Amino acid sequence: MQTEEAVFLTPEDLAKMLKVSERTLWRLLSGGKIPEPVRIGGSTRWRLAEVQEWVAGGCPARNNL
Repeated sequence: MQTEEAVFLTPEDLAKMLKVSERTLWRLLSGGKIPEPVRIGGSTRWRLAEVQEWVAGGCPARNNL
């Protein structure tokens, strides 16, 4: 049985994916509009699968998840 390896996005990657600036990305996060990231060491990352699910669901605000 194969396990699926998690893919993580950097803030730069996610900003490009959402077509916003990194500054806007941080504002969206603080406003509860995007999924919560995970901390890996001293880095902030988002799970690609979680972001794709969020986009497929119409990008609901975190408070509505």
